[in-house]
Amino acid sequence: MSSHQATLLLLDLALILVVTRALGAVATRIGQPAVIGEVLGGILLGPTLFHGTLFPADVRPFLSALASVGVALFMFVVGMELDQRLIKGKLRIAVSVSAGSLVLPLGLGMLLALYLAPRHTFSGDRLGFVLFMGAAMSVTAFPVLARILTDRNLHRTTIGSLALASAAIGDVLAWSLLAVVVAMVSGTLHWQLIFAPPYLILMFTVVRPLLRRLATVHDTDGTRSRTSLALVLTGLLASGALTEWFGLHYIFGAFLFGVVMPRSSILREDILAPIEQISMTFLLPIFFVVAGLSVNLSTIGTVGLTELSLILAVAITGKFLGAFLAARLQGVPTRPAAILGTLMNTRGLTELVILTVGLQLHVLDPNLYSLMVIMALVTTAMAGPLLHFLQSGQNPEKVLDGLPADAGVDLRR
Repeated sequence: MSSHQATLLLLDLALILVVTRALGAVATRIGQPAVIGEVLGGILLGPTLFHGTLFPADVRPFLSALASVGVALFMFVVGMELDQRLIKGKLRIAVSVSAGSLVLPLGLGMLLALYLAPRHTFSGDRLGFVLFMGAAMSVTAFPVLARILTDRNLHRTTIGSLALASAAIGDVLAWSLLAVVVAMVSGTLHWQLIFAPPYLILMFTVVRPLLRRLATVHDTDGTRSRTSLALVLTGLLASGALTEWFGLHYIFGAFLFGVVMPRSSILREDILAPIEQISMTFLLPIFFVVAGLSVNLSTIGTVGLTELSLILAVAITGKFLGAFLAARLQGVPTRPAAILGTLMNTRGLTELVILTVGLQLHVLDPNLYSLMVIMALVTTAMAGPLLHFLQSGQNPEKVLDGLPADAGVDLRR
């Protein structure tokens, strides 16, 4: 790196932090998740307003490298936050809601993809494009959902735990489908996929017990916190590198390493805090800008607005109706079912990660990528106002009147 590149890189990093943090704070003040403002900041710093002049071509590779590390850390955190205890006693309803919020948007997304394919099949792989669009429509942003629930004091209620459990199950299925799509459209290294099943088995039968042993040592000797953090970081980066080598994507390896981390230990808290801090505060804003450099809202035009309307209609209707109808079939009253449908519609940062993968693999062209990013922002931003309307001034537990018990567990606790 030359002195000139180093100067520009440091200035660009400072600019990214100032703009994304400022817009994140504005979003929080108006009742939106901070990620909405941060993503919007990334878009505005790109070609939409500045035509990419703020980030010269010789600096972008360094920004992309930092962004990749940020995404890997973020996916690790997502994996860590998926807790199987969320579905204990709520399995029947959670599975039903997750299935409904996955199957309907998946089907509608694939139908929409067939309509969009003649204009947007950038890689020429129509099947991969159709499956990718279905998977992209099906995802729920688990971390953003958790933040929304916490901000509205719903995280310790039945409706909140049901939404988290449903999102956890649905996202595992959606990520699995995405892994298949990535393998289909990557076009290279297919023979190395034979190592994926042994890798998966190894993670649960060898790596997971080793991490539990590390947690035991860490819990009894807090002075090893830095060593524990270094070991975990090494593991998640190596896991991401392996899945990238398999021909999938590094996000799957980082995510899986988070899934196999021990849940009930001091290690989890000591590891999660610093990783989440550096990821959310420094590295992910860089990712927002790198992603925003491929978004150009100034060139949408009339055809683009029509396609955006269709994308929004499919995204909102598919997730909401899928979750709502599934909940109603399980005996959940109308208002809680509508709240579940609204919560499952949040896509946020997780959707942006998926869309970036699609752009990198040339499944999405830049125009469709821009439209899908807008969809992710709109569906996440609408959750807050809709929840406010559905709660109608009632306390969080009031809306749960009539919610059925499941498997002998008191869901009102």
